[in-house]
Amino acid sequence: MQLDGLAFEGVEAEIFKLTGGLLLNIDMDFLMVRITQRSAYKFLALRSGMSKQDAFDTEQLLKCMGELKSGQSVNIPIYDFKNHRRCSESFRKVNASDVIILEGILVFHDQRVREMMDMKIFVDTDADVRLARRIRRDTVERGRDVCSVLEQYGRFVKPAFDDFVLPSKKYADVIIPRGGDNHVAVDLIVQHIRTKLGQHDLCKIYPNVYVIQTTFQIRGMHTLIRDRDITTPDFVFYSDRLIRLVVEHGLGHLPFTEKQVVTPTGSVYTGVDFCKKLCGVSIIRSGESMENALRACCKGIKIGKILIHRDGDNGKQLIYEKLPNDISERHVLLLDPVLATGNSANQAIELLVKKGVPENHIIFLNLISAPEGIHCVCRRFPSLKIVTSEIDAALNEEFRVIPGLGEFGDRYFGTDI
Repeated sequence: MQLDGLAFEGVEAEIFKLTGGLLLNIDMDFLMVRITQRSAYKFLALRSGMSKQDAFDTEQLLKCMGELKSGQSVNIPIYDFKNHRRCSESFRKVNASDVIILEGILVFHDQRVREMMDMKIFVDTDADVRLARRIRRDTVERGRDVCSVLEQYGRFVKPAFDDFVLPSKKYADVIIPRGGDNHVAVDLIVQHIRTKLGQHDLCKIYPNVYVIQTTFQIRGMHTLIRDRDITTPDFVFYSDRLIRLVVEHGLGHLPFTEKQVVTPTGSVYTGVDFCKKLCGVSIIRSGESMENALRACCKGIKIGKILIHRDGDNGKQLIYEKLPNDISERHVLLLDPVLATGNSANQAIELLVKKGVPENHIIFLNLISAPEGIHCVCRRFPSLKIVTSEIDAALNEEFRVIPGLGEFGDRYFGTDI
């Protein structure tokens, strides 16, 4: 988050209260290198030749944030504001938390830092309020007098804000006017945080991975199709129900345009119109089990096929395909009920990309996914979307999804006897 630290106090307090304290606040001030106060503010006001990298230890910030995001504890330097230097032997040990807030007026300037953020917030507070808070903080907490605070603010802080901080507002995902007094904006942010905390960890790592909302009905159907003693007709019936839900959810991620229609009552209804250029591609043979649900949702949709076959014992994979001639102009729903290692999926996606399909035009639909498969696909194709109904625990030594549901194709088509 980029903001005036004083402006952020109210926002942080509200987020802390509404999330039950599940957050860690990191102040960018600990990154200040050993320079004089005057030099630091000259830098901010473009009155010296120092670069941003000279004034802030960005490399250490990246290191600390990377370790915290991976769940590790870190030692953060303590900055002495009275003498304007780091305390060489003083550190604060902090542990990773569910929510990490990086606070600082210049945190948006380095692209590498911005890319580590899941949400970028700019708290915009009136200049008079910022000045009043600065006077109170610097006189009470930092032992300064009002005259020196006002001189510093007028000569360096205000020009620096106008030249450096305010323009970086363009990078923010959310701009909060009036700071912590804006309860509506704070509530929306807290609700977003709570939603993210309720997601599977992989959905936090890969924002293009979507798990349909779990209900007792969905959980019950998963219980049935995972039961090894279920009959084939029942397996097909409940699998089809789940597949239909996944397909419907996947269609919700297609681009749309606003459209108005006239209802039978003569009233105008404003809705949406989805893109017309759409096709499905099933990975033979398990993927063919998802075709009926797609046809039921999209009348007359074209469906292509990809066969990935292991050629003997040499480990090579041959790909056979039959795809629409204009597939490069379409959004593609890639169908495969189980994402295990991700190797076959990557082969299929690579073929689609070679055929001219933009990566962000591919939506990969499956019933269950293994974490290893999600990592494999998302790291190679980060713009692709994955829609699944459940993320399982892992792969076993035989590369089978655990707890999984066995060989889906054999069970669905009745060839597992």
